[in-house]
Formats: sequence, C-alpha cells, structure tokens
Amino acid sequence: MKIVYFYQNFSTPKGAWGTRVYEFAKNWVREGHSVTVVTSTFAKSDITTKKFFETQFYDGICVKIISMKLDNKQGSLKRILTWFVYMLVSCWYALILPADVVVASSGPITVGVPGLVARYLGKKKFVFEVRDIWPQGAIELGVLKNKLLIKMAYWLEKCCYMAASYIIALSPGMVDDILRRYPDRKVVSVTNSANIPLFSTPSDFDIGKYKDKKYAIYTGNIGKVNNSEWLCKTARILKNKGRDDILILLIGDGQSRKLLQEDAEQNDITNLIFLDLMPKTQLVAYLQPAMISLVPLKGCPILASSSPNKFFESLAAGVPVIQNTNGWMKSFLADNDVGFTIAPDDSTALADLLIKIADGVIDIKTMGLQAQKIAKEQFDKDYLAKKMLSVLAAVSKEKTAVL
Repeated sequence: MKIVYFYQNFSTPKGAWGTRVYEFAKNWVREGHSVTVVTSTFAKSDITTKKFFETQFYDGICVKIISMKLDNKQGSLKRILTWFVYMLVSCWYALILPADVVVASSGPITVGVPGLVARYLGKKKFVFEVRDIWPQGAIELGVLKNKLLIKMAYWLEKCCYMAASYIIALSPGMVDDILRRYPDRKVVSVTNSANIPLFSTPSDFDIGKYKDKKYAIYTGNIGKVNNSEWLCKTARILKNKGRDDILILLIGDGQSRKLLQEDAEQNDITNLIFLDLMPKTQLVAYLQPAMISLVPLKGCPILASSSPNKFFESLAAGVPVIQNTNGWMKSFLADNDVGFTIAPDDSTALADLLIKIADGVIDIKTMGLQAQKIAKEQFDKDYLAKKMLSVLAAVSKEKTAVL
C-alpha cells in the first residue's frame, strides 16, 4: 500500500517534538508499505534542509521537506503565512504523488486542503486525522476573531469531515465532539502513543544536580495555551511556604518563556527551573525520576479534548500525571488511579498537592507502576500504529471514497 501523509511538524526522537508520525510510518514501512511524509521545517524538530525543496529518508520513510520554518514563538501573521505556503505546495504533492490512501493531519485546518485536493482532483482515498478541534480551539483562545474567517474555517472543517472516508481523532473527547456535530461520519480514536522501550527503560544519562531532587516536571511549549503561568505561580507559593526544596522543572520553549523566566529571576523564585529543548532520548532521563508530571492547559472547554504527547510519555515512564481539564484525561486518570485533576487556576491546590507528594503523604509509587502497565496496554506505538493501519487498509480497498 502507498501512503502519503501530510503533516507539517514531522520529527524523529532526535528532535524535541512528538514522534507519532515517525513511529507509525516506521512501523508501516517495516511491514512492507511505502510511506511518504510531506512536512516543513519546524523549530522543535531535528529535520533541517539546505534547499527549499528537499527529499530525505528516515528508516525507510520518504520525507518531502518544504523549507518554510514554523516556530511557536512566531507572531500570528508569520505562522499563518507558513501554514498557507505549506498548504499550497502540499496541494501540488497531493496531485503528483502516487497513493492508495492520503492522510492529512490537522491542525491547523489548512492541512486538510491537500487532502481535499487529493480526494477530488486526484481521485485518491482520503483519511482526515484530527489533532485539535479546529477552528473551535482557535476561536475560544482568541486567535481567530474575524467573523468571515471564522465562517470560512467552519466551512473548511465541514468539507474535510464530509470528504474523508474515515476520520481519525487523537482522543476519545475529539471523537465525541465530532460525532455530536456529524453523527453519520466514521470516526475512530487513535491516541498519541508512547515509545515504551525508550520511556520505560531506565536511562543512564546523567541529569547532574537534579538527580536527588524532588521535582515536578513539565515538558513542551511554554505559553498561554499551556497555562505555564499557573506553574510559575505555584512555584512562588511553594517558596512562600518555605518549600523551595520542591522544584518545578520546565523543559521547552515558547512565547512566554522569556517573560516568565525574567519574572522568576527578578523575584528570586529559585525553585522554578527552565531547561532548554532536548531530544526525547535525553528528555526521558529527566522524566523518569520526577515525582509527578504536569500537563496543564488553559481553561477553555475545547482543550478538554486535547491529546498531549507528554501525557502518554509520562505514563510510559511510570510517572503519575496532574492535569487540569474536565475532559477525557480527567476521567482516565480517575478510572485508572494514575494521577490527579486540579482546577486550571488553583495554584494553591497544586502547591498543596505537590507538598503531600513530596512528603510521602500520597503514595505515588503504586500509581507509577499502574501508569506504566496501562501505557503498555493502551498506548504502545506499535499497537496504535497497527490500529491506524487497519483503518487505512480498509479505506484503500473501497471502490469509491465515502461522500
């Protein structure tokens, strides 16, 4: 089977970004399928180019790279320009690349356009992968405000859902949202995955002075959507309570990092530690010894359907999770006893919980063992890659795409 995968932020484990597409495609290539990924350069990826158009190979995966760099620290106009350039070039690839099935992985919603081109002009089978509910998320976060653009975005979203033979959503919450609005669509949840061998095998990387410290860890984008300020307020409360022995490590980058780091330095909040982006192979060494993993998001209803990579990787590393949405993650943590949910603006509650964990009032060791067991059963990359492949195989055998 020939698979073409449109995904703008492709990365391998050597990068500092999610590796879902790499892991899945690698698995499919190993099973004898041909996989071409169309991507662009990304600040948190390890993919680099010397030309505007370049083809590279990673473990048998053919990667078509468009050198139009995307960075979470860019302003809105620059990011939108990057999305549109990627969309336009990808439409050309949608027409010329041979494929039994085409996957378009959104957001942003513009990634769906080459999928539509492949479907209607290229007469190819189309599967739409939903990573975020667009444009609703952008509207709730205040990123998209223009009424005409909002109307157009909803129209494009509907076109993608109606044109796709199958919709793959990255969380049960996304499945519920899509079926509520489009009950006749074929939708399945294939969550983000975890590299179980990488995250569950004890790392021998030396993390230096943090080795014997008690710390909570956050990995990923440092910004408003990720409610990073919540963590900074929590560190301040811990220090005021005389518990600056409990550290909060933020590993990553983003639009808010510089401002928050300067605030911490000016106010001598020494228990808030900022570390730079690092490859997954190095990140795991910091994650495994952590007391708890923090998965915060801004208190927007649509974010309750999110599927953060850090959630799955933390469980695979045997680290319980604290998150702050009222969606599927809250239910999952409670049902499996592998973490906690706190209100998105309650820094005092988070600080108090971290103190209880640090002082051994709450037994997280049992939680950690349960987390790792659940991750192996439900979030293994090979298991989920096969689940998604079965959908692609079924779609590729259809005589015509479902309208």
